[in-house]
Amino acid sequence: MVESVFLLWKYLRMIDLNEIAVFVSVAQLGSFSKAAHALTMPVSTVSRRVADLEGQLSVTLLQRTTRKLTLTAQGRDYFDQCSEPLAHLYDAERVLTRSQRQPEGILRVSVPVILGDPAFLGFLSDFLRNYTGIRLDLVITNQMLDLVAESIDVALRFGELKSSSIVARKLGTTVRYVVGAPAYLAGRAPPREPAELAGHACVLLNALNNEAEWELVNGRRRARMRVVGAIASRDFQSVSFFVGRGHGIGLLPSTYCDSQIENGTLVRLLPKWSSAPVSVHAVYPTRKFLPEKMQVFLQALRAWQSPFWVSA
Repeated sequence: MVESVFLLWKYLRMIDLNEIAVFVSVAQLGSFSKAAHALTMPVSTVSRRVADLEGQLSVTLLQRTTRKLTLTAQGRDYFDQCSEPLAHLYDAERVLTRSQRQPEGILRVSVPVILGDPAFLGFLSDFLRNYTGIRLDLVITNQMLDLVAESIDVALRFGELKSSSIVARKLGTTVRYVVGAPAYLAGRAPPREPAELAGHACVLLNALNNEAEWELVNGRRRARMRVVGAIASRDFQSVSFFVGRGHGIGLLPSTYCDSQIENGTLVRLLPKWSSAPVSVHAVYPTRKFLPEKMQVFLQALRAWQSPFWVSA
């Protein structure tokens, strides 16, 4: 089959595929008029296209009489070589067309570690129950994967987008609070102004040499300070864990600490200050010809009442 498809495409460099398709239809139906009806084109057009094909091949493919139409020996050989790969091409087109119009196939999604959470996984579970033709390939990582190189259909990203070559759809915003555990604060004066964070141990995210720069806002006021700590990590789950164990002050998404602030296991520090709003986007490689599986996933994301961001 592979050889026959290759030979067919070799012919396509000099011959119109439509002419081959017309010839195959005539050969299958045994009549110019039946082929014209099936192809919804005039009989004269069908006859001319077969004649053009014969002229390009310098071969008589069909013997025509007033009462009968038969394949020549060369016509039979040519039909045998063309009909199967042509059918495979039509099948491939039907599959592609169906997958564009039906929510089905593999959906490869990349999300940061913060979304490896039962709430988001529950959203995915409900989505898959609603769209049983979709199969999910979930990648949970804080790495900024190359969407094209890694064959990612859609990624969810928090914060500033560094690439202008991707399409981004804003889902909402989130905010981060300065928090500490009672175990850390015992016997220490809590910071009253952002600059005083420099005198505290902090648990850091994505820090270089255990140093990071935090920027906080209070209305129109902004404060930027360099903080240090003995622990740095690349995901909020571990930062949250070490903050909760009293290893230092953290700058955590409100979704990580709202309930702990409420029950007293964490204390919000500098309550008038927070991070600037952090945007959450769904990003994907191109806006052209989005398959239905992508469209329904993006629609579901927009409709979801996420605990991780405030909807845009």
